[in-house]
Amino acid sequence: MVWGLGFVAVAVAAATLGHGDPVRRWLLLALVSTWGLRLSWHMYRKTAGQGEDPRYADLLRGATPVQALRKVFGLQGLLTLFVSFPLQLSAVTGPTPKPLLAVGGVGLAVWLVGITFEAVGDWQLWVFKSDPANRGVIMDRGLWAWTRHPNYFGDACVWWGLWLITINDWAPLATVGSPLLMTYLLVDVSGARLTERYLKGRPGFAEYQRRTAYFVPRPPRSARR
Repeated sequence: MVWGLGFVAVAVAAATLGHGDPVRRWLLLALVSTWGLRLSWHMYRKTAGQGEDPRYADLLRGATPVQALRKVFGLQGLLTLFVSFPLQLSAVTGPTPKPLLAVGGVGLAVWLVGITFEAVGDWQLWVFKSDPANRGVIMDRGLWAWTRHPNYFGDACVWWGLWLITINDWAPLATVGSPLLMTYLLVDVSGARLTERYLKGRPGFAEYQRRTAYFVPRPPRSARR
C-alpha cells in the first residue's frame, strides 16, 4: 500500500515545488495520483482482514524486525526515488518542444492502456476470488486469458507512458532506467515471478501456463487456428 503512496508524494512535491512546465507538472501529478491512489486502495482492500500477503511473508521469513524494515521501507524508498527520477527531472525543465509533443501523446495513450489493464485485471481477479466456488481455482477469464499477469503488464505500461510524457529536450537515455527497472521488478523480482512461484503446483496452473502468455498479452493458444 505504501508503494503507490510514495510515488504520489514525489509527484505532489514535483508539481508544487518544481519550476518547470506547469502543464506537464500537473498532468503528471494527475496521472501518478490516479495510478498510486488506485493501487493503494486495491492493496488495502485485498489485504484487509486477510493478513499478510503470503508471497511477501515468504520473502521476509526469518528476517529480524530491523531487516524487515530495511527490506520493505528502506529498499522501497530507494526504488521510489530512482523510478520517479523522470518526474523529478521533468519538474525543473521547460515546455516540451513541438516536435516532441506527439511523443507525449503516445505516452498518454500507453498510460491509458496500462491503467486500464491494471485496474480491470485487478477488478476481474477480485470478483473471481470473491466467489467461494472459485477457491483454489486458477483465474483464466477476461484479461487473464490473454496474459497471466494483466495487472503487472498494465503497471509496466503506466511507467513507460509516464516516461514518454516526460521526454523533453534532454537526452531520454538519462531517465530510461526508470521504466526499465520497473519492468524488471514486475517481471522478474516482486511481481510476476514471485506470484508464479506461489502458484506453482496448484491444480490447472501448468495447463494455464501452457496456453496463456506470461506477460505481454496475446490470444490464448486454444483460440489459435
